Amino acid sequence: MNEALKELLDLLDLEQIELDIFRGRSPEERIQRVFGGQVAAQALVAAGRTVTKDRFVHSLHAYFIRPGDPSIPIVYNVERVRDGRSFSTRRVQAVQHGKAIFTMSVSFHIAEEGVAHQASVMPVVPAPETLPTFQDRMFDLVGDHPEFRDFVSRPRPVDARYASPLTWEAYHDPSLRSAETNVWFRYDAELPDDPLLHVVLAAYASDFTLVDTILLAHGMAWGVSNVMGASLDHAMWFHGPFRADEWLLYAQESPWSAGARGLARGEMFTASGDLVVSVVQEAMIRPIK
Repeated sequence: MNEALKELLDLLDLEQIELDIFRGRSPEERIQRVFGGQVAAQALVAAGRTVTKDRFVHSLHAYFIRPGDPSIPIVYNVERVRDGRSFSTRRVQAVQHGKAIFTMSVSFHIAEEGVAHQASVMPVVPAPETLPTFQDRMFDLVGDHPEFRDFVSRPRPVDARYASPLTWEAYHDPSLRSAETNVWFRYDAELPDDPLLHVVLAAYASDFTLVDTILLAHGMAWGVSNVMGASLDHAMWFHGPFRADEWLLYAQESPWSAGARGLARGEMFTASGDLVVSVVQEAMIRPIK
């Protein structure tokens, strides 16, 4: 297990400071704001600690309200909205400097039998083992540029393999522009058999590339294009069991953007083609003049 993954698992082990009140921290990095996937993952951990083990996350709906300050802890307040015979609902508010920076509603469900179908088909893409890592792709692009090489060489908890162009590649080659992105990802270590942990790690990874799918359609990329971006809201539905330490294909598309906002959708498939997660996010995409 690499140090970045160890650090992430440590960040997800929230401190309980009172009944239904938890405290989380951010990694010790020089970043301007807390990564949205981290806040969503920590909020999901907080909610999950207030339900019984027989109830599993099936959906979450979240709003990013203010940028998170990475220099101070985040306090997560959980409200037990309802506990029914089959479903439990929780509302989580993340607070810093006395103000809400993030809110999330989470629904949990017991395991039940029911009708089943899957209309979505996993895209046909190369196997992850045949693709270069994200870092290798980026090293080919940035060369010896010291600022970007530091960014690229930084250890990451997630092994991501792109089966489609990177935004930085499309920035240099307009023919690569597309409103679709396919990324294989997994956490490269054997993880505990805790269903909540695997859901939480999928939520963390889900925020990495959705906004990039919007940028890809316009040949824009972070660090080289004059653009500001931020997640506005985020929704996920969990359809079945999966493991975050096994390869998942994250198939994403951006059906629309206008008025400084863009929409992106994603589906996560197991290597065998089972649809296990659906994601929708709206983001602010604001060109800087």
